[in-house]
Amino acid sequence: MTEQPVRIALAGGGAFGAKHAAALKRIEGVEITAVVSDTMESAVAFAAEHGIGHPVATLEDALGSSDVDAAILATPTPIHASQTLTCLRAGKHVLVEIPLADSLADAEECLAVQKETGLAAMVGHTRRFNPSHQWVHQRITSGQLHVQQMDVQTYFFRRQNLNALGQPRSWTDHLLWHHAAHTVDLFAYQAGPIVQAHALQGPLHPELGIAMDMSIQLQAESGAICTLSLSFNNDGPLGTFFRYIGDTGTYLARYDDLVTGKDEPIDVSSVDVSMDGIELQDREFVAAIREGREPNASIAQVMPCYRTLAALEEQLGLQGTAG
Repeated sequence: MTEQPVRIALAGGGAFGAKHAAALKRIEGVEITAVVSDTMESAVAFAAEHGIGHPVATLEDALGSSDVDAAILATPTPIHASQTLTCLRAGKHVLVEIPLADSLADAEECLAVQKETGLAAMVGHTRRFNPSHQWVHQRITSGQLHVQQMDVQTYFFRRQNLNALGQPRSWTDHLLWHHAAHTVDLFAYQAGPIVQAHALQGPLHPELGIAMDMSIQLQAESGAICTLSLSFNNDGPLGTFFRYIGDTGTYLARYDDLVTGKDEPIDVSSVDVSMDGIELQDREFVAAIREGREPNASIAQVMPCYRTLAALEEQLGLQGTAG
């Protein structure tokens, strides 16, 4: 007997919405049945461009449809938490892009509602799924490697409020609540619970009102440490670069690629069924729905990350400035 497809509403007609659209097409038993964007016009254009779903005016319209089981939210950070709550209260499973929220109170509310509903609720902490980081994680869980230090650089050149496509944003990105969330969660995932966290920031941008440079130090219960440098001022190689210093090896990861400390490539193609971290993340979401289980990177699993971010925010005196 053929299983019913998992029917997904995709919200967000931008760069990451396109990544999810492409990934979902490669997953058997999945159908994108609705597309939502910031305007009906852009939803129509996105659906036509990607050959998916039916454009609808609002997320609420999509969730009210009888042919939607779950939603993937690739929408602006400031509405992640409210849209996650809307999905859960409508009885739909939800995968929300990182970050879950830009305040701890909103993140905790999402966790509370997820517990009430029992639905699959997952956050796009994609680093858990990149084959490079999966390879390292497998060595850690098998006892072959213990992380002693992680050195991470997250660098972009964003002195104007533009998105990944170079288009003006209606909201402001944030080094702490968005970009640091990737590393804070990954460090805890690889090295164990975080017991100390400290942060420093550079000057605030005169127009954007956010720190353009930031330094974060973390320590895990295991004793491992992490140093994270973040910048929106970096005019050079862009993205995030991870250096794992372990007791039995040093490894450098950049998204789905991995090399040794001597720059020797490591073949991670057999780690999982794909080399695309977004696809692997989406596969986990679909599998959790089908199997009625908690997904990796569930709201509950990533909540310690957001509690750490809130503690760092308090140190920096940034309350109320995120987003």
